[in-house]
Amino acid sequence: MGKFVIKTASNGQYYFNLKADNGQAILSSEQYTSKAACNNGIESVKTNASNDDRFDRKSSTNGKYYFNLKASNGQFIGTSEMYESASGRDNGIASVKSNAPNASVVEE
Repeated sequence: MGKFVIKTASNGQYYFNLKADNGQAILSSEQYTSKAACNNGIESVKTNASNDDRFDRKSSTNGKYYFNLKASNGQFIGTSEMYESASGRDNGIASVKSNAPNASVVEE
């Protein structure tokens, strides 16, 4: 089972990474001004991860692939790493879908 890791940025804001069992970050958040807002972001990921329509599948100008997860209001709540292939990106989405709903939350 994956886990959400909350961290504090050098500017004092909070962000999280969703990590798979192997420790690899599969989704990263924006920065939040409070820990409560960061936790709300985590809850939004847990809620929206099971809905395939919430994933925007993208390709970058350098030919790599990534995805964004968005909330029901269209706001982005997380971005993936860059993948070499579309199938790699799709495997990343599958990993978020399987890991996020029951992931624990820890602080580092």
